[in-house]
Amino acid sequence: MAAHKEPIPQWKTTIIISTSLQNHDANKMLSAQQHRIRFSDSVVPGAFIFPLSGTAFLLVYPQDLPERCEESGLMERIKKFVQIHRNSFLLLYSPFNGKKEFEILSEIQRRFFCSNLRILPVRNNAEVVKGMLTIAKATSKPHVDTIRDRMSLARAHIIESSPVWEMLRDTL
Repeated sequence: MAAHKEPIPQWKTTIIISTSLQNHDANKMLSAQQHRIRFSDSVVPGAFIFPLSGTAFLLVYPQDLPERCEESGLMERIKKFVQIHRNSFLLLYSPFNGKKEFEILSEIQRRFFCSNLRILPVRNNAEVVKGMLTIAKATSKPHVDTIRDRMSLARAHIIESSPVWEMLRDTL
């Protein structure tokens, strides 16, 4: 007889989205997964905020920017975003990696090197949604506790089975 498996409940959360993304495909994909979506004019344009996990994502399209990033106000927008959100991610939407995309990525990395901004290059809307949900789920309770417990068990197992520890035990 085949064992009956319970379907794994899909993780659902609340997401605050900038009203500038109200008609964006990523918003439609999140709604289709039945996440609770709230729109706000008071967040940085292009932002997705996951309040239960304390993460925020800023979606940027390099192809919409002028040749020089400074002229677009992008760096100021990113700076404001990083100042507001302590756990911030930049979703750099680039379906292909051309010279302009690499220059923008390099400039953002150079400018925000010592900040808490993490950059996640994405190629399509599915990657945008998957990346945000993976990070938000991994940093939300109770998932973060489960991950922490698993990491502790793995660390303990590695230490116990380490030849170095065996050698030290034998010498003592």
